[in-house]
Amino acid sequence: MMSPLIARLLLLVCLALPLYGVEKVRNRGYRKDPDADKCAENDAEKPNCTRHSGEERSANLNKMFGSCMQGPAGTSGREGNPGANGIPGTPGIPGRDGPKGEKGECINEIFEEPWRPNYKQCAWNSLNYGIDLGKVADCTFTKLRTDSALRVLFSGSLRLKCKNACCQRWYFTFNGAECAGPLPIESIIYLDQGSPELNSTINIHRTSSVEGLCEGVKGGLVDVAVWVGTCDDYPRGDASTGWNSVSRVIIEELPK
Repeated sequence: MMSPLIARLLLLVCLALPLYGVEKVRNRGYRKDPDADKCAENDAEKPNCTRHSGEERSANLNKMFGSCMQGPAGTSGREGNPGANGIPGTPGIPGRDGPKGEKGECINEIFEEPWRPNYKQCAWNSLNYGIDLGKVADCTFTKLRTDSALRVLFSGSLRLKCKNACCQRWYFTFNGAECAGPLPIESIIYLDQGSPELNSTINIHRTSSVEGLCEGVKGGLVDVAVWVGTCDDYPRGDASTGWNSVSRVIIEELPK
């Protein structure tokens, strides 16, 4: 067996050898420039003599042994995951008050009443009016609104006879004037001639109607009338209205 003294010596040798190698490498790295040893203080003017300062020597050593060679660039890494949303910022400072606006106009809101029916009927039994010119019948009506229209209807027996050509016209008036919104409300009967075969004139009574819609009539009390008259540029015949039957006038106010 090995004595304790020999074991200690081997241990010291094992520890000293690495330190010696390190020191040797360090001295090799900091080896002086051979030309620097040739120069002394009195030999600075020699052609082969070069004097290096301590800073120059340190820079040369760092250039030779102090940096490593740069290897090739590596491949680019993958894109990272999107970051989480940041914390909401604090509310900003309230803005200044704006300039005062102009004074507005006061508008009164109008609430219209719901539409309610407004109509009237006037009827006569056997008028038997044989006049050829003039008013046949009238019916007074209360119109509730100005912006509404009037629907009128006359239904009754009408007749016209003559030995030669003739024409008669039945029409409505509102407070004495014919409708102008948009046009008159009328109906006509025209005969070309009588009946020579029977040596008499044609005398046919037929139930007919005169109907229309009139706009522009003012609200309030309205006198609605049916008239009989002549046609333009035609002679007058023998007219009859409401013979042996019921005649009626219907008036209705309608919204526009």
